[in-house]
Amino acid sequence: MLTESEINRVLLVAAHPDDADFSAAGTVALFVDRGVQVTYLLVTDGDAGGNERTLDNSGMAELRRAEQTAAAKAVGVTDVRFLGYSDGLVVPSLDLRRDIARVIRQVRPDLVITHHPDRNYQFIAPSHPDHRAVGGSTLDAVYPDARNPYAFPELAKDEGLEAWTVREVWLSGGSTPDHWVDITDAIDRKLTALQSHVSQVSHVEGFADFVRSRFAGWAERAGFGEGRYAEGFQVVPTA
Repeated sequence: MLTESEINRVLLVAAHPDDADFSAAGTVALFVDRGVQVTYLLVTDGDAGGNERTLDNSGMAELRRAEQTAAAKAVGVTDVRFLGYSDGLVVPSLDLRRDIARVIRQVRPDLVITHHPDRNYQFIAPSHPDHRAVGGSTLDAVYPDARNPYAFPELAKDEGLEAWTVREVWLSGGSTPDHWVDITDAIDRKLTALQSHVSQVSHVEGFADFVRSRFAGWAERAGFGEGRYAEGFQVVPTA
């Protein structure tokens, strides 16, 4: 597993606005505190999002892009990119792999964080089809696409993007996390990031208490003890 000193650039690939903040905003805030460069790549604009109060979701894509930009800023991330795929319709494809590989070659991250590609039978929410499609495609983009100079040769020939090897991937939302990050010092920033997604969470009664309770439970599972908060990941070495 990579040491702290070996992580200088991180790319977080998520399906929708707010996914990064639910899964890893605390961890991201701690990375930024250490001077790590973090980039968010959102595959969709979340245009199918909303709630019972916003059934007419015209303008939702623009709103959710703005909310994600504000949420990222709350944890110190200013490089936020969107691919513009249709929310709810993401499937594994060569186009998606190429688009993610392109950004990997642009950012040249040591670490990629993304969704777990498998269905979680213990907790269904992380298993949205878009999440699984993005997680699987990101893993394919990491290996073999981004590192293989013969994969998507147009990226090198036409765009000057040479091959890049990501050293490690952290998967969120799976049922078997094996790496826990103590985010106690960043829980307030994580909550601020999540609350930036006004269209998605402002109607949820007791949302802040829910967030604190959920991530406190993960801290207990991690063995950090009472009064702590944690995010969990499954580490995938790529060597």
